[in-house]
Amino acid sequence: MKINGAHTDGAHTTRSDLLERIQRRRAVVGIVGVGYVGLPLAVAFASAGFPVLGFDVDGARVEALASGVSHVPDVAHEALRALLDTGRLRFTTDFDRLAEVDAISICVPTPLRKTKDPDISYVVNAAECIARTLRPGQLIVLESTTYPGTTDEVLLPLFEATGLRVGEAFFLAFSPERIDPGNTTYTVRNTPKVIGGVTAACARHATALYGTVVETVVPVSAPKVAELVKLLENTFRAVNIGLVNELAQMADLLGVDVWEVIQAAATKPFGFMPFYPGPGLGGHCIPVDPHYLAWKLRTLNYRARFIELASEINSEMPRFVAEQIALAMNEQGKCLNGARLVILGVAYKPNVGDVRESPALDLIELLRRRHAHITYVDPYVPEVRVGMETFTAASLTDALLREADCVVIMTHHASFDYQRIVDLAPLVMDTRNATAHLAPPAHVWRLVRPVRVAPRA
Repeated sequence: MKINGAHTDGAHTTRSDLLERIQRRRAVVGIVGVGYVGLPLAVAFASAGFPVLGFDVDGARVEALASGVSHVPDVAHEALRALLDTGRLRFTTDFDRLAEVDAISICVPTPLRKTKDPDISYVVNAAECIARTLRPGQLIVLESTTYPGTTDEVLLPLFEATGLRVGEAFFLAFSPERIDPGNTTYTVRNTPKVIGGVTAACARHATALYGTVVETVVPVSAPKVAELVKLLENTFRAVNIGLVNELAQMADLLGVDVWEVIQAAATKPFGFMPFYPGPGLGGHCIPVDPHYLAWKLRTLNYRARFIELASEINSEMPRFVAEQIALAMNEQGKCLNGARLVILGVAYKPNVGDVRESPALDLIELLRRRHAHITYVDPYVPEVRVGMETFTAASLTDALLREADCVVIMTHHASFDYQRIVDLAPLVMDTRNATAHLAPPAHVWRLVRPVRVAPRA
């Protein structure tokens, strides 16, 4: 079998020539899991001239990708089809074909269980498939976010059980994914890549591979260091967002505009980094990754107090928003029971269609429990399931805005006309400060109660 002229069977790569094959773009790259992380990486390697084989358990996804239909906004259909036409990019559900590839990147999900414990079953399944076909000369890099120690304690024993020795017969490393869906400024190419190899030879091979598609490679001393790097990055954000979410609640009690406070504090040129409050955390990283670190530390009889407190505050923000909506409506002589609420945006971040861990879903469920009638508008999410109920996106018409008892801005998509929304809606709960550039009328709550300060004589 060939991928763009590169033999992928019969003449397997040996450890002595893997570096040369990488440098010559002859090494066959396998991507296990072609979702939000794996697909952009597969496209990056194929664009750099490597033959690439993408693996996934989802047959429908593989079939769509093979026909040139991308499910990831960061990968355009045209770019995908162009690479398919070159013959360098292929997709399959046949994991026995892992024997054909020289370098393997594992990009599978690592969700949390309901108990907030890590679920690395996808990583283990992928590793078991790799172990079945592992041969001398292969490089395996885990990219999936996980707890410190996973590479050494879970993957390495599986691979060495085949009788092959790490750093000599095969190479193993951890390199945390840093994909930010929808971000056109920082892509695979210009986002620095941290790499921790099990041995010096492992680090050397992984650095050589990723150095072909990433401008800056940052080697660290061990996989556990690289694993903790990713958790620090997202724990840093989760803790600071928790702090500013609590500040928003404090400012509401004090009758102070929290957005003005943050804006003024951000003028300090040193020692301060602005974070902004919102309706809660969403996405596949920030709400999840800190719990991986907290779980690992619990096994070492240590309590990650900052992480636990930040998680508690951030998890309560949808409830805080629901109470603010009830309070705002009460001031207009209305109640939530039977109210017509329009939710603008259910994706976890602007300009994408990803609803994973989105606080909008939690808010909808809370409001439905209080018997409010919910309509949502999101140009990126045509349908969403909340609990046992499925909602279909509505169009943002003038009538919908006028007839709503409250319009709630949950995701600040660029396509929303905020001036029109403010002009037509009788009440607006803006959880993202999306209306900051407009003159703040009394019927717009920017997450907290509008601050009305009388001018001094």
